Amino acid sequence: MSGKTTLTTSITRGVRAALRKANAASARMFPGDPAGRQPVHTMYGGAHLFKADSAGKLGLLALKALRQFAPEPRVFAQALGFPERLGNTVYQRVVDKLKREPVEDFRIDFEDGYGNRPDEEEDHHAIAAADEVRRAMHDVQLPPFIGIRIKPFSAPLHERGIRTLDLFITALAGRARRVPPNFVVTLPKLANTAQVAALAGLLGALESKLRLPPRALGIELMIETTQSILQPDGRAAVRAMVEAAAGRCRGAHFGTYDYTAGCSVTAEHQRMDHPACDFAKNVMQASLAGVGVMLADGATNVMPVGPHRSLPGSALTSEQIHENVLAVHRAWKLHFDHIQRSLAGGYYQGWDLHPAQLPARYAAVYAFFLEGLPSASARLRRFIEKAALATLAGDVFDDAATGQGLLNYFLRGINCGALTEAEAHSAGLTLAELNTRSFLKILEARRKAL
Repeated sequence: MSGKTTLTTSITRGVRAALRKANAASARMFPGDPAGRQPVHTMYGGAHLFKADSAGKLGLLALKALRQFAPEPRVFAQALGFPERLGNTVYQRVVDKLKREPVEDFRIDFEDGYGNRPDEEEDHHAIAAADEVRRAMHDVQLPPFIGIRIKPFSAPLHERGIRTLDLFITALAGRARRVPPNFVVTLPKLANTAQVAALAGLLGALESKLRLPPRALGIELMIETTQSILQPDGRAAVRAMVEAAAGRCRGAHFGTYDYTAGCSVTAEHQRMDHPACDFAKNVMQASLAGVGVMLADGATNVMPVGPHRSLPGSALTSEQIHENVLAVHRAWKLHFDHIQRSLAGGYYQGWDLHPAQLPARYAAVYAFFLEGLPSASARLRRFIEKAALATLAGDVFDDAATGQGLLNYFLRGINCGALTEAEAHSAGLTLAELNTRSFLKILEARRKAL
């Protein structure tokens, strides 16, 4: 390097020191996307119904719905509206998923899906649900992600929420002194950061008293009030709530129907694609980009259930069977469209409330990744080549974030079963490179191999 400069070392020394300090602080505040897997959905179910084999039973019910209402790939593709050329692949991968891992994330619900019950009854269900989780851990029946949703820490309910939390975790940890991996406590209807800080403190105390590993108990925030989007002074609230979790926050889930109700949207118009929801989710996305917190969209509240049920000793008419099929297909299509819209908007996770929603969930996710596979493969292959040329020339490649985003596409697709490792090879990636989960590590390894 040569050429005349004006700025002396004494002039730039302070500037460089300030930049190093600011850049280091920025790196701490924005560590990037979580390194591990993100589930594509969270299945909610009342705590009184949870059993050790719940995930497997939900898969069987989902398979039954798929085979009853879409017995072949062509029918499934037409009902949901994805290209028939993907029909066989999507259908078979959905079937495989429902057999192998029907539920990626389950939330044992003590809130809306459970209701308000006598204290003695909720006490019983808290301990019983914990015992079922412990049994599922022993029998290797748990989904990869699991947790509980307690009641909100509002004035009338916080004592009940704290007691259920204590009973459940105490019973779950037991003598084994452990909880499942990827375990979270979901806190709903947030109104202020003090509620999040209180939960973080309680989890820390439980870990200490029960001799659990530090931060074995994660926090998941339900963003479903206007107060959890904007603070009274107009600043974004969701980032402050994540910070109040003191490093425990693993996810922020949007609650479509409570949020729209809080915005005075009437029930008829409360839906996932309402403009009020788009605003809230954009605030969440902008506030938490690069923070290391997983975002999740809400739920479709139209269930894929037919209007007619056969009574003992009688069968449905052909017209009733047809009406049931149409009703389920309409609900599947709505759910499919909501999920695809979320995926296009950068929300890779959402809620499911009924086992018959699972076929549409996985079909939407799989069609999304398969349709984008050719262009994503070509882009990542060109991107790696561009980075390699920069390395050969001795230049600094400064667009690694885009490369990581392209790599994440393949990681997400493989994790959920949408893509195979062989399909990732079409982008020029090896299995070893995929396992690094890091675009920078791939570049570094290829640079050393030159």
